[in-house]
Amino acid sequence: MEQSDADLIAAVLKGETSCFEPLVTKYSPRLFAMARRYARRESEVQDVVQEIWVKAYQKLQSFRGDAPFEHWLMRLAVHTCYDFLRGHQRNRETTFSELSTAETDWLDHYVKDPAPATEDAAAARALLERVLAEMSPAARLVITLLEIEERSVKEIASLTGWSVALVKVRAFRARAEMRKKLAKIAREKYL
Repeated sequence: MEQSDADLIAAVLKGETSCFEPLVTKYSPRLFAMARRYARRESEVQDVVQEIWVKAYQKLQSFRGDAPFEHWLMRLAVHTCYDFLRGHQRNRETTFSELSTAETDWLDHYVKDPAPATEDAAAARALLERVLAEMSPAARLVITLLEIEERSVKEIASLTGWSVALVKVRAFRARAEMRKKLAKIAREKYL
């Protein structure tokens, strides 16, 4: 019979460290999926997930049980990913010459007519990743949670500890930052 998360946590807190392994097995796929949205290289993703689990183990006694363990863990994961972004902020400028042929073609189509440019979603995704990598950590976090993971403003506020108003302001600023970076890439190509 499978033990509940609460039973496993209670056992770990009593010193049965082997009871932590089922939690790792159960929630690691979700943590890897989340970390891949914030880190580029697989080695970075593995480092972030490992750091989440180390923090979770070290802070396990702070889990109160008034919400599911998964919610507590995901909040810890969001904070760890945010810390990763701040620590590994990529502020390098992307020049148009660094874009792949597919990204260049997609940008050409988008500049000419934005409506049908969605045909090559892979190139659009690659361009989006490139732009996200240049954004500030807070902007990247809020855009990822809001637009890519499709979380509500209220959920983001809960996960990050920010107020609902702050989430809305950061989302507004992040979208403006994203538009500015896309416009810069387009200007470099056409000027």
